[in-house]
Amino acid sequence: MATKYYLPHRANWPIVGSIGLTTLLAGFASKLTGSHTGGYVMILGAIIMITMLIGWFGTVIKESQAGSYNNQVDGSFRWGMVWFIVSEVMFFAAFFGSLYYARSYAVPWLGGEGAFEATKNIWPDFSAAWPTNGPGHVGGEFEPMAAWGIPALNTLILLSSGGTVTWAHWGLLAGNRRQLIKGLIATVVLGFLFVSLQAYEYHDAYTEMGLTLGSGIYGSTFFMLTGFHGLHVTIGAIMLTVILLRSLQGHFSAEHHFAFEAAAWYWHFVDVVWLGLFIFVYWL
Repeated sequence: MATKYYLPHRANWPIVGSIGLTTLLAGFASKLTGSHTGGYVMILGAIIMITMLIGWFGTVIKESQAGSYNNQVDGSFRWGMVWFIVSEVMFFAAFFGSLYYARSYAVPWLGGEGAFEATKNIWPDFSAAWPTNGPGHVGGEFEPMAAWGIPALNTLILLSSGGTVTWAHWGLLAGNRRQLIKGLIATVVLGFLFVSLQAYEYHDAYTEMGLTLGSGIYGSTFFMLTGFHGLHVTIGAIMLTVILLRSLQGHFSAEHHFAFEAAAWYWHFVDVVWLGLFIFVYWL
């Protein structure tokens, strides 16, 4: 292990990442304005970003395996991951807050509650009940998503994956590589199974239930919350797949395995967020 704090030299990947993000944003903005080339520019930006991620993380892995990092660098990585997860908590808190505001304040006000009694005359047939497609049925007719089908199954799957990644961690700490590998394989399979079931749920919502992103405040909050969570599950499953591949190559030991811990922390965060989603979006 190195004795001095490691500082990389000639780090070009941040510049590549900046170019990728700029290209992705420019393509997205062009697509919003109706440009036919916007989509292609977005794809180019995404390719640059993926290349940057593979290259940058690959460089970090090589530096770690070469023993370039000391305990101080390890502490920096840990604090970086902690603050990243804190930022993710704030991200989802904003969407949960919008759901709470819509359900507990905006919808009752539209129904004439409190000082907003005049709205009864504007939308006399509006029922201030959740879920709603809005005054005048602007969101169209739809069927709300039930909690005790795929969502309940996905809850069981994701909670089980939290157990399997913890079991894998115990195996790593005990020097039991077979347990580590088995636990990671189970976690990755459960993660991608969750995403697959959610994709099926979305397809059913759009084709059979009339529930879309434009289905009033219920549709927009439902798809924003569950969609971003599904994206996080996908990212977490990819992270754990990389950890699995590294574990197969013998990269981790009981003393040095922060990359595994970072992915596990992220996965447990995803678990906790899903519990909130299941309770407040699907159940209540």
